[in-house]
Amino acid sequence: MATYLALAVEPPLVKSKTKSLANSEKLLHANLALLIQIISFKSLYQTEPNIVNFSHPTNAFMLIPFKTAYNFSQIQRNQKNPKSEMGFENEHIVMLPFMAQGHIIPFLALAKQIQQRTNFTITIATTPLNIQSLQSTIATSSNNNTINLAELSFCSTEHGLPPNTETPENLPLSKLINLVAASVSLEAPARRLISDIMEKEGRPPLCIISDVFFGWANDVADSLGTVNVSFATGGAYGTAADTSIWLNLPHRSTEEDFFTVPGFPERCCFNISQLDPFTRAADGTDSWSRFFQPQISLSTKSFGWLCNTVEEIEPFGLDILRNNLRRPVWSTGPLIPREALKNTSTLDLSVQGNNTISETQMKELAIGLEESGRAFIWVIRPPVGFDLKGEFREEWLPQGFEERMNKSKQGLLVHNWAPQLEILSHKATRVFVSHCGWNSVMESLSQGVPIVGWPLAAEQAYNSKMLEEEMGVSVELTRGVQSKIVGEEVKGVIDLVMDESGKGGEMRKMLL
Repeated sequence: MATYLALAVEPPLVKSKTKSLANSEKLLHANLALLIQIISFKSLYQTEPNIVNFSHPTNAFMLIPFKTAYNFSQIQRNQKNPKSEMGFENEHIVMLPFMAQGHIIPFLALAKQIQQRTNFTITIATTPLNIQSLQSTIATSSNNNTINLAELSFCSTEHGLPPNTETPENLPLSKLINLVAASVSLEAPARRLISDIMEKEGRPPLCIISDVFFGWANDVADSLGTVNVSFATGGAYGTAADTSIWLNLPHRSTEEDFFTVPGFPERCCFNISQLDPFTRAADGTDSWSRFFQPQISLSTKSFGWLCNTVEEIEPFGLDILRNNLRRPVWSTGPLIPREALKNTSTLDLSVQGNNTISETQMKELAIGLEESGRAFIWVIRPPVGFDLKGEFREEWLPQGFEERMNKSKQGLLVHNWAPQLEILSHKATRVFVSHCGWNSVMESLSQGVPIVGWPLAAEQAYNSKMLEEEMGVSVELTRGVQSKIVGEEVKGVIDLVMDESGKGGEMRKMLL
């Protein structure tokens, strides 16, 4: 049977097959139940409960004003009947995701998890075009009668963006900051939406669950008499690194390539090459700093944080994040669109990330794949600087490459999109070459497939670092679109990770 090397980007998540992720199913319910109970006590008694041992929710309990303690077993029983004496009937949660599919998909999955276990009404509020892309998903999903979609008014041209631009997809990198900064303009329509809900229902929502990028949601919650919970759709390690680096800009304090990040032990030195160009150039006065520093700072004051990760996979990252925030952090992952487990046709829920590599890198990658002699599936897109939805040109690959691969049956090139869920879950897939976006990471790990990392943007390099140094399930090939690679190097890494008697076998054992 052929062995396949899969290359692709940013899929939806998939149900766990590994032991650690399977165990996380029970923990997911524990965390959601605990979160809802804690917020409910805040809402009912207008005071924050004393949260004890919140890093291990199955052992956690709360001390509420009249000194009545509820342990987790009692929480479970109450959650089976949401209309119990705990006052859960007709509660309402408003969710505010950032305008990108990699953020919206985990929010939708979380909404379904909460709604199915509580029958609460959930309202997901985002910009009009993002609402349109969600409508068919909600309509075709069962048991989602209390998940509502609400539009937040947004005009892209008012923020220096092309018309009808509400996601980063196909947006030139030079315009990305315009979209990010424009998200602050959603505060006013979000406030109006929640005020309308209050007028209709006669009380505030139980809580707001907002993206970590939306620190302004804390002000909205405070002024309207509810609480805000920040949701980090990435992993704990990457989120801890990303937030600490933006708040402290530690790389500006040294001329060395290596630097330490506040909150991380010294052994976890970071390299300047692990920063994306925007972060590397940040000095506190630039446009990116002016957005991220105040928004992250505001988010650190949230009632608590949710993180789309798994306790068993990221105990180290979660410890750092909890210590940095001094706030409760509940792991909720892996958050999985359940329809994806039953019908691969729903994979259109995931829009592939706005990441690609340079033309030179693409050619060298092709050379390395061919020289390795290994069977592969390559989900390929136009290189950086070209229209990602445009026609693919033969000149971007070595002459005759695709024809040779088709003739020899060594490789299959799939243009733009492929059912990555099917590819990674196939028993012949042995390695996943990934940009290390968190959704991709979680899907690969859940299928027991080791990773070859090629981080390109955002917190992806921090994810890659964690996977290699802390988990031992990845080997990094290179970083970014400016790095120089040669086909021989690509072949060497592929040979390394496909060797069952060596590194490849060791990584796969770590995922059992």
